[in-house]
Amino acid sequence: MTDQTDGASRAVVQGVQKMTPSEAFVETLVANDVKDIFGIMGSAFMDAMDIFAPAGIRLIPVVHEQGAGHMADGYARVSGRHGVVIGQNGPGISNCVTAIAAAYWAHSPVVIVTPEAGTMGTGLGGFQEANQLPMFQEFTKYQGHVNNPARMAEYTGRCFDRAMSEIGPTQLNIPRDFFYGEITTEVPQPKRLDRGPGGAQSLDEAAELLAAAEFPVIISGGGVVMADAVEECKALAERLGAPVVNSYLHNDSFPASHPLWCGPLGYQGSKAAMKLISRADVVVALGSRLGPFGTLPQHGLEYWPENAKIIQIDADHKMLGLVKKISVGICGDAKASAVALGERLAGRTLACDANREERAAAIKAEKDAWEKELDEWTHETDPFSLDMIAEQEQEEGNWLHPRQVLRELEKAMPADVMVSTDIGNINSVANSYLRFEKPRSFFAPMSFGNCGYALPTIIGAKAAAPERPAISYAGDGAWGMSMGEIMTAVRHDIPVTAVVFHNRQWGAEKKNQVDFYDRRFVAGELENESFAKIGEAMGAVGIVVDKLEEVGPSLRKAVDLQMNEGKTVVLEIMCTRELGDPFRRDALRKPVRLLEKYRDYV
Repeated sequence: MTDQTDGASRAVVQGVQKMTPSEAFVETLVANDVKDIFGIMGSAFMDAMDIFAPAGIRLIPVVHEQGAGHMADGYARVSGRHGVVIGQNGPGISNCVTAIAAAYWAHSPVVIVTPEAGTMGTGLGGFQEANQLPMFQEFTKYQGHVNNPARMAEYTGRCFDRAMSEIGPTQLNIPRDFFYGEITTEVPQPKRLDRGPGGAQSLDEAAELLAAAEFPVIISGGGVVMADAVEECKALAERLGAPVVNSYLHNDSFPASHPLWCGPLGYQGSKAAMKLISRADVVVALGSRLGPFGTLPQHGLEYWPENAKIIQIDADHKMLGLVKKISVGICGDAKASAVALGERLAGRTLACDANREERAAAIKAEKDAWEKELDEWTHETDPFSLDMIAEQEQEEGNWLHPRQVLRELEKAMPADVMVSTDIGNINSVANSYLRFEKPRSFFAPMSFGNCGYALPTIIGAKAAAPERPAISYAGDGAWGMSMGEIMTAVRHDIPVTAVVFHNRQWGAEKKNQVDFYDRRFVAGELENESFAKIGEAMGAVGIVVDKLEEVGPSLRKAVDLQMNEGKTVVLEIMCTRELGDPFRRDALRKPVRLLEKYRDYV
C-alpha cells in the first residue's frame, strides 16, 4: 500500500512565528519543495515524521538505509531537485555512508538528515550513539550541525541551499532532543545561485583556440546534464561541425540520434569516440572534470590526444586542470559557457569550416565501423571465455552471450527510458550499448563504483518521474546486495523493471584472477537460486530468459507490465561465464612469491 499524504497545505509559513523545532524543520522542507523522503522510520525523528503527511511529504520506507540513499540519489538526478534521506541515529545513519559517497561522485544534491543521540547522553556510550559528522566529512559538500533548537530552520535551509550551490550531498545533523520544545523563528526562503558563463578573458581565449582549430572535439559531460545544456551543446557542436563524445558514464549528455554523436569515452566505451578524439587539435571538455577513469586506454587504444589544446569548462574551479593539463580553464555553467562561446564564434570564419565535409565523413565512417564491430562482436574470444562457453554449454545448454544480450536489450529499449547500471563485468560492457535521446536518463555509481547501486537508484528515479519507463541492470553478485528493495517497489507502488544477468560469478574480479593469477579462483563463484522466483516471492513478476530471441520481447513485456499494470518485474537472463576486459589492468601486476610454500602460485 502506498503511503498517503493529505497535503493539507503546501504554503510555507511566513514571517517570524512561534513553532516547535519539528515544525520549523518540516516547514523548511516544504519551502524547498520536498515531496518525498526515503528512509526507515525511527524514534529519533518521530515528532517531525508525525507531521510529514499534513505538510504534503511522503516518507517512502525502504528495506535498508543504503537503498534509501541510492533512491535519493536517483530522485535528485532525474528531477534536478533535492533527494532527501533520513534514518535512525547510529546504525541507521552509518548504513547510508556508501550511498552518500556514490552521490558525492555523481554530483547529486542529496540532503541526508542525520538525527543523533540526545545532547544529555552524548559521550556516555548510550544506545545507538555515534559521532555522525566524521562519517560523512569526506563525502559531503557541507555539514550543518544544529547546535541549538532555535537554529533548526536556519541550518536546514542552509543544507538545502548548499547542496544546490555546491552540486553535491550535504548533511543535516540534529540531536534528537532538539526536535522538541517551543522556538520563535522564521522559515528561510531558498537561495539559488545564478551561474554565469565564466570570465570574459578565458572565454575570449577559448574562442580564439576554437577559431584556429582544424579538428575540434567536444566532450559532453555530466555538467551538461545538470545544467540542462544539451541544446546549447548541440548548437556549439553544429557551429564547429565537431564530433561530440560523452564523458564516462554520461551517455545521456548528448542525443544518440544526432549525426555528431560518437559515444562514450572510458572503460568499455566507443571505439569511434576514442579514434576521433585522438585526432583532435582542440578539445572542449564541457561540464566535465575529466576524471582519470574516463580517459584510461581502452580496446588497446591510447586515445587521449597529448598534443591537443584542452579547454575545460566546469562549475567547480577546483576541477580545472586537476587531472589533465589544460590550455584554458573556464569556471562557469555549461549552458551559459556554451552560449557565450557560440556568440564569440558567430559570423567568424573558422579554420574548421574548410574541412567540415571531410570531418563529417570521418565521423560517419568511424561510427559505422564501430556499429558493425558491435554487431559482429557476439562473444569474447580469449581462451578462458571460450573454455567457459564450452563447459557451460555442456552443463546447462546454450546459454546467452552477454554482448548479444546487451545488443538485444538496446534494440528493445522504450522511448524516454531511464536506465541504471550496477558495477560489474557485464554492466561495464553495457557502456558500449546504452544510448539515449534525452538527459537525466542514465545513472551509474560513477567513480565510487559500489555494488548494490542500480535497483534502489532506479526506484528513486521512478518515484521522481513515474511517467517514464525505469530499468535497472545488475549482475548476480551485485544484485544480491540490493534485491530486497524489490519489496520497496512493490509495497509502495513504484514499479520498475530489474534486469539480472545470471552468470554465477563475481565477473569483474574473476577476470583479474584469469589475467594475473593463473585462473586460481578464490571466492569468485556464486551458486544462486532463481532470482525470478525470489522476485515473485517478494510480490514482483518473475521472467526467466534463456533464448536470445526472447530477450527483446521479454523486456518489452516487462515494460508494458510496469507502465500499464503497475507491476515490478524481475527479468532474469541466463548468461555464459565469458568475461570482458577487466576494470583495472593498470592497477595490477603479476605476482611475486618469496616464500617456498607459495612459489607454485605465480
